[in-house]
Amino acid sequence: MNILLAEDDLNLGELLSNFLKSKGYQVDLTRNGKLAFERFNQKKFDFCIFDVMMPEMDGFTLAKEIRELDKKVPILFLTAKAMKEDKLEGFALGADDYLTKPFSMEELLARITAISRRADIGEASEEEKYQVGTIAYEPTYRILHLAEGKKKLTTKENQLLHLLVKNKNEILDRQATLRAIWGDDNYFNGRSMDVYIAKIRKLLREDPNIEIMNVHGKGFKLVIKE
Repeated sequence: MNILLAEDDLNLGELLSNFLKSKGYQVDLTRNGKLAFERFNQKKFDFCIFDVMMPEMDGFTLAKEIRELDKKVPILFLTAKAMKEDKLEGFALGADDYLTKPFSMEELLARITAISRRADIGEASEEEKYQVGTIAYEPTYRILHLAEGKKKLTTKENQLLHLLVKNKNEILDRQATLRAIWGDDNYFNGRSMDVYIAKIRKLLREDPNIEIMNVHGKGFKLVIKE
């Protein structure tokens, strides 16, 4: 997936760019809205992440210009503002989501995955395959290749496993995951997610080196012992 990232804070921009690249995304980083719009017209992007407050052209103006050219490309706004009016303006311009600084990298990744899925560009590319211990996993087709044969995952099983795999050996934030997949981090959705975690553990248990750890007060971590 090709991502256009516009962030005038150079340190944050580099941090976000390097993190997303480490997760397998292609990222073009620009430092203002004007440069971002020029870059958008030069190549095809599958996803846009824009800071709201930028020089030359702000994120809202940038989104408005891009929506004139492309009605479907997902847009996620990053901002230090938490005002309701600003969020409403962003959504009115066609934004898909809004992330208020400071935010965790895990939440950003979860939002990208969820928005991509809703936009029908898929949460995984056709080429995306993973080897989870001895088990092959194809998130595009929601398939696990187990010793007993192919196992078709449910939508939520796939969404959750995909986030765990993409964050392998890192903590997957519980609240961010609930908001990304279930839309709300309330108690009942939390209990539902625990059930799905148990289901995924059962599916992966044929490889004893795979473990989904509970990290108290934070979330989960997929660990594969060497």
